[in-house]
Amino acid sequence: MKITLEHISKRFQRYWIFREVNYVFDGPGAYALLGPNGCGKSTLLRIVAGMQGASAGKLFYEHNGGRVEGTDIYGHISFCAPGMEVVEELTLREFMEFHFSFKRPLPGLDIARIIELVGLKDSGHKTIGDYSSGMKQRVKLAQAIFSDTPVLLLDEPCTNLDQQGVAQYQGWIDQYGKGRLVIVASNDEREYYFCKDKVVIEDYK
Repeated sequence: MKITLEHISKRFQRYWIFREVNYVFDGPGAYALLGPNGCGKSTLLRIVAGMQGASAGKLFYEHNGGRVEGTDIYGHISFCAPGMEVVEELTLREFMEFHFSFKRPLPGLDIARIIELVGLKDSGHKTIGDYSSGMKQRVKLAQAIFSDTPVLLLDEPCTNLDQQGVAQYQGWIDQYGKGRLVIVASNDEREYYFCKDKVVIEDYK
C-alpha cells in the first residue's frame, strides 16, 4: 500500500506543530517518525491513520494500483497507541472475538493461537480491566500486529513493557511485520530498530 502526504500541516490554535510534510510511505517497507516528546509524531501518525484531520494538505491512499477512499481506510490499517482504549469489561477471549469480527487475523492464526502468542493463555478468562498496564499493552499490540492488514501503525509500541515484553514485540515484528507497510512513531530505538527510512518531524517546523 502507498500513502502520499502532500503539504500536510497541523496547528493547535495559533501554534503550528509541523508544516508542509511532503512524503510517500510505500509498502512493503518500514518507516520511523522520530523526534522528542511533543514534536508531533503521534499527531502525524493519527493523521496518516485517518483518525485526525490535518489543518492543511491532502492524503492519498493506494492499494494494488487503485485509489482507496478515506471511508474505506479502516479495513486496510491496524493501529496501536498507548492511549487507545480496549473494552476492559470483556475477557481477553471476548475482546479478541469482538475485534476479529471486524478484521481477519493473519493467515495461519486464530484466536486461540493469538492468545497463546500473547502469553496470556492462563489469563484469557479474566477481564482486561484486571490486567496490569504491561499486559494491556500486549493486548493492544496483538490486536494490531495480528490483524491481516497491509498497513501497521505503531505509536510508542513498547510503552509499559518490561524487557521480556520488548523482546516479545521485537519477535512479532520480525515474524509478522514483513511484507507490510509499517510506520512507528517513537524516540526509542528498541521500537524502530528495523526501520530503514526515518522521518524527523522537526525538519517540518
